[in-house]
Amino acid sequence: MANKVQKYVAKRFRRIIANSPDGVPPWLEAVAAGNDAGLFLPSDAPWVVHGDLATLIGGIRALLMQALHPGTLTGVATHSRYESDPLGRLAGTTRWLTVTTFGSKKTIADEANRVNQMHNRVKGTFLTGKGDLRTYQASDPDLLLWVHIAFTNSFLTAHELFGSESIPGGSDNYVAQWSKSVNQLSLTETPMSKIELNQTLMSYFERGELALTDQTARVIGFIRRPPLPKVASLVYFCLYQAAVASIPNPYRALLNLKSLPLWLIRPIMRSFLLILALAIGPESPIEEAALTRLRRIGAIL
Repeated sequence: MANKVQKYVAKRFRRIIANSPDGVPPWLEAVAAGNDAGLFLPSDAPWVVHGDLATLIGGIRALLMQALHPGTLTGVATHSRYESDPLGRLAGTTRWLTVTTFGSKKTIADEANRVNQMHNRVKGTFLTGKGDLRTYQASDPDLLLWVHIAFTNSFLTAHELFGSESIPGGSDNYVAQWSKSVNQLSLTETPMSKIELNQTLMSYFERGELALTDQTARVIGFIRRPPLPKVASLVYFCLYQAAVASIPNPYRALLNLKSLPLWLIRPIMRSFLLILALAIGPESPIEEAALTRLRRIGAIL
């Protein structure tokens, strides 16, 4: 009986994350395919970090942080389907993350090509934090860099605060290894340590490139309360609160968000994620597909 309940919860969970009726990610076969080890092995930092449920908090945090840049935000608000098909957009982001973490180099290259083609279509104008009108394209290096560092900082912070495993090689190793993920997106100059990562984040803040606009507030409101089923909404509420609490005050103040104290939320959420992990079960179709490929080519035993 317990096993049946676990399978039911796991399927419901994966249906939301993958936006798939049967809970099977459409990109599962792509991760299983290929004849090379890809960018990361199970012993590498990105594999461990992105395989942890703390990524659920990191993903929400990354969206909030990325929304602080008017250029990034305008691209999302005017060129994505986040309001009409939020689960579809979530699945698209999840696909890039999981394929890049667990896929072969050929699969990663194909995924990067998909993302690059999408970026080439995303262009327009936006008002900077200083009120100047500026043209942009999603492939602009400064916008790509902001998305990358907000993502990296968010997933790293979420894992440090709420993750269940230690990071192989430590935080600096995660930052350095995950930098390879954006090379095929034409971003080759990225922070290589946690200190460099935080300094680069703060440089955007100090230059006045980040801002809270009416459009930002609208997107943040959507991130706060996305249209999810009732039970999923309760889970999401907890994840959202943890994400907000983990954002440093300068950025959280700019987002105009209030939070419960981190010292209170951290132990609660660590326990919550452990319970969620038990409810879902240890099975991870994406990781299993990657491990099967790695065993097939002799990369691991």
